[in-house]
Amino acid sequence: MTYKESFIKFMVDCGVLTFGEFTLKSGRKAPYFINCGNYKTGAQLAKLGEYYAECINANNIPVDTLFGPAYKGIPLAVSAVVALSNKFGIDVSYCFDRKEVKDHGEGGMFVGKNLTDGERVIIIDDVMTSGKALRESMPKLMTAADVNVTGMVITVDRMEKGTGELSAVQEVKRDFGVIVYPIVTMEDIIDAIKNDIVSGKEYLDKMLEYREQYGVK
Repeated sequence: MTYKESFIKFMVDCGVLTFGEFTLKSGRKAPYFINCGNYKTGAQLAKLGEYYAECINANNIPVDTLFGPAYKGIPLAVSAVVALSNKFGIDVSYCFDRKEVKDHGEGGMFVGKNLTDGERVIIIDDVMTSGKALRESMPKLMTAADVNVTGMVITVDRMEKGTGELSAVQEVKRDFGVIVYPIVTMEDIIDAIKNDIVSGKEYLDKMLEYREQYGVK
């Protein structure tokens, strides 16, 4: 089993990836739903960090620091930075932002590594829907230092159209030049169902129909 297949099974086992009929915020009726809030235990978070580390290592993304946008990205970046060290011997820094600038103590917008010019930063987040986390993070990062954002790692690329013909992942690359590396894509999930990695063949036709209607290449 590849790490991608293993991750899809992990999502299903954790109740993060479910199949059925769901009304999304966009109003679309989807045959699947991803709820990253269902990662609840230390063991789950430790394993999740390993999958982020696998993705970073497999894609050879240059990195000095992992950045986790507040709030969801904070535990993700922490788990990933620990996994990079434990599993691959890659010791890098991490930081995250505050929602409000602290005006006492050490002060500032960021907690963790003080960013410096030329630092290679990977943004860590869960699922990209609109690209909002990256759009809000980029100005903060560039205000702190002239960093080099070498990529963004997310769990799943839905591979579906946003407001136009492009997906949120494609819009981010167009607008910021940042490549988004998903641990898995919608096509990976469909293949996992086809290959009996996870159950859900009764939803396969609806998955394919949804992909045909809303999907991008």
